[in-house]
Amino acid sequence: MGKEFKLPDLGEGIHEAQVVNVMISEGDTVEEDQMVLEVETDKAAVELPVPYAGEVTALNVKQGDTVTVGQVLLVVGGDGGGAASAPAKEEKKQEAPAPKAASAPASSVQSAAQQGGGPPAPSVAPSSTVAEAPVIHGDGPIPAAPAVRRLARENNVDLRQVHGTGSGGRILKEDVERFMLTSGSQQRAGADQGRAASAPTSGGAATVPASISGDGLPDFSQWGPVRREAVPQIRKAIARQMIKSWQLPRVTHGDEADITDLEAFRKEHGAVMAEQGVKLTLTAFVIKAVAGALRQFPAFNASYDDVAGEMIFKDYVHVGVAVDTDRGLMVPVLRDVDRKGLMTISKELKEIADKARDFKLDISEMRGGTFTVTNVGALGGTFATPMINYPEVAILGMGKLQKKPVIRNDEIVVRKMMPLFLSFDHRVIDGADGARFTTAIIDFLENPLNLLLAS
Repeated sequence: MGKEFKLPDLGEGIHEAQVVNVMISEGDTVEEDQMVLEVETDKAAVELPVPYAGEVTALNVKQGDTVTVGQVLLVVGGDGGGAASAPAKEEKKQEAPAPKAASAPASSVQSAAQQGGGPPAPSVAPSSTVAEAPVIHGDGPIPAAPAVRRLARENNVDLRQVHGTGSGGRILKEDVERFMLTSGSQQRAGADQGRAASAPTSGGAATVPASISGDGLPDFSQWGPVRREAVPQIRKAIARQMIKSWQLPRVTHGDEADITDLEAFRKEHGAVMAEQGVKLTLTAFVIKAVAGALRQFPAFNASYDDVAGEMIFKDYVHVGVAVDTDRGLMVPVLRDVDRKGLMTISKELKEIADKARDFKLDISEMRGGTFTVTNVGALGGTFATPMINYPEVAILGMGKLQKKPVIRNDEIVVRKMMPLFLSFDHRVIDGADGARFTTAIIDFLENPLNLLLAS
């Protein structure tokens, strides 16, 4: 019998990945620790080394497949048959038997989930996954990764009420998040019914459907040729995050910063930094200005715990920077920017942006941000309403830098003006504070010396 190489636990509660590159073929001879597959998780690419040496007698995956933790990817040695090609879900059932509800037809489990207030079961599982119907957990052990348990604990979620959509009823991070959003919508719906008899029982627009398409899409092929492509893992993650962010009562405040003096300062001192291999960018100045403003207005560096009714103020300033890549938007995080100088920020900014574009970021490098900056102006545009990167409470967008005629000392002069647009969570931040926060950033940008002193 051959040796099975299964998809290992990739950490951070990740339960599935998409195969983006197969480096070997069936019949090839591999060495121990040779890289054989590249898989893509939510926001990172991982190369997998095979732990055995020998001939690949079975290759069970191809590029584009979605695989789950524990699924057999390939077999080394033996005849490549037998248990090697068995679905990973059967093995998982032997290790941790699922509740009886797992063996019920999908339709009955979906009905039970809906009656219990949980999300409906997916109507169609991806062809390359080993997904099962959601499971209602009884008194037995609850299958969930430590990161998922921590998420539930931090949000006061009873995992026994959550319907797992993973293999064998395993509870995934998305299941917990969906449960929180659905529960919150139901609570809002109850309150709405008390105010007006005509209020919808689902909470109206506040409800987050498991699938926006609802009952399904029409058959587009009746109007012309179509093609279907699997959605990349990173795009799935972005979609989930956008649904969460859209639920926030977001307000956007816009203003302009006169950065004429700042640009002159940047070009003058940028030449010195360039000799040391560091490019002094406008984004680095904005990040530094944001750090100074966050120290003045700690509410913008916080998160709102709706369940506990508390504000969580962070005593660190970690700024996420939105980076446009050919695989989608990624937001790596710069740590402790309030304690770093412009040269350090510029250097680290280039490093993380390059890693993002090369898709070499570790997942940990995209976690823990307290505020986000996005430079829309680099691609054009004078205004936008950026989506807040939940669970943060605000995000700052930069618009296109333009020369404009403005009035200074009762005279019309040409100045370099940059639009700024701040989106913030109106539950915890008032419009007046949004204006004050933006003004503080502008003051830093229009007075470069004060920006340096803010270190």
